[in-house]
Amino acid sequence: MFRWGVLSTAKIGREQVLPAIAEAANGVLAAVASRDVAKARALADRFGAPHAFGSYEELLASDTVDGVYIPLPTSQHVEWTAKAIEAGKHVLVEKPLALKAKDILPLIALRDEKVKAGRKLLVSEAFMVTYHPQWIRLRELVADGAIGRLRYVQGAFSYFNVDPTNMRNKLDLGGGALPDIGVYPTVATRFVTGKEPVRVQATIEWDKAFGTDIYSSVRADFGDFELSFYLSTQMAARQTIVFHGEAGFIEVASPFNAGLYDDHRITLHNQNHSEAQVWRFPGTQQYRLEVEAFARAAQGGKDHVFTLEESVLNQKVIDAIFRAGEKDGWEGV
Repeated sequence: MFRWGVLSTAKIGREQVLPAIAEAANGVLAAVASRDVAKARALADRFGAPHAFGSYEELLASDTVDGVYIPLPTSQHVEWTAKAIEAGKHVLVEKPLALKAKDILPLIALRDEKVKAGRKLLVSEAFMVTYHPQWIRLRELVADGAIGRLRYVQGAFSYFNVDPTNMRNKLDLGGGALPDIGVYPTVATRFVTGKEPVRVQATIEWDKAFGTDIYSSVRADFGDFELSFYLSTQMAARQTIVFHGEAGFIEVASPFNAGLYDDHRITLHNQNHSEAQVWRFPGTQQYRLEVEAFARAAQGGKDHVFTLEESVLNQKVIDAIFRAGEKDGWEGV
């Protein structure tokens, strides 16, 4: 069994990833760390973890864990990922891993140094959608020509949150719409097509009180097809994405939080909209699939997990969108 440690008692860990670890067939929660040891102990007890630590450093120094899950605020991801690598731990870190693509490069160097020293470590950004069978099936359909030549991808992701205490509304913690949810339409499109955008255009709106980006309208040129999406942290909740080709199109009902916004379902429509095929994936736990695949890969299995090199490519798109928002016209990726 892969022995997990978690740095912090953050909400996404409590509600999504720790339950997934508890249900996983090949892993167990061994330790929880928090700057408040009472909180660590309470969460450890809730999930049956034998160890609780009052600092992140204590957990990283412990031989009771094989790897760590890091759901800290975005601004702390790079720092603690680096410390975990240096401590010889495998690392699954919440997205976004970094706020700039260049900040990921030292992590790649640290990982590679460990490999040269004989310690192969797995370090991965937690894009749970890439493990969901609805996205794997969609990728297969596009590759097999089910919609003919892909011409256009259109998406949306929004929710309403004006809580000033929430980290998504705190600029110093890495808050904002693009870091939090803009990464999803980009990673999904790149995952399905295996292609990278060459340039982007963007309109970005900023919250005057929070200082964070709260709305973006983005256009990305992939050469032979185009991606456009909008996202917001201050609009009614919505998720959707469609892959539109010459021979048909595929809609994903709830692309990023399947089961919350809508069903685990993709629908393939033919060219004249006279027929539709539906694939359903009821009860899929994408976080469980993520932690199980990570544990297998960390223990030498052949599962593909999201690599640091892929993280650089995805973050380069977000970096370019921010730059494009400051100008009128295209910005190269």
